Amino acid sequence: MPLKLSLKPGEKFVLNGAVITNGDKRSSMVIQNKASILREKDILQEDEADTPAKRIYFSIMMMYLDAESNPEYYQEFALRTTEFMSAIDNADALAVCVAISKDVMSADYYSGLTKCRALIAYEDERLNYVPGSLPEDTKDNRESA
Repeated sequence: MPLKLSLKPGEKFVLNGAVITNGDKRSSMVIQNKASILREKDILQEDEADTPAKRIYFSIMMMYLDAESNPEYYQEFALRTTEFMSAIDNADALAVCVAISKDVMSADYYSGLTKCRALIAYEDERLNYVPGSLPEDTKDNRESA
């Protein structure tokens, strides 16, 4: 089934590992065959993978985009997913982890990425994690130590 991409001016996307930037006008294109495609908004840079769920997302994304390094990223995925699952007890989040693992095992990486966004949302909501920030009392205690 063809995939139609509608792109904003200057929007970037990755197509089979190549970064492509749309020109200065809105455009659309149709991809006729199977290809690894990620929009700019769905791409996570390695330094942005700063939470457990984002590390899982990053490893799946790299398997999706870089088939040659798949074994390396699969090991990272397995390690991070195991760590995440052993740190939580929420049945819904655990079920999402299992579904993601099934997607990765069947090489349906895009579906795994989509489901992993739910883990990132769970993490944000439940853990109130804000990268690079500490509560004020923690900052004061750290500075006085």
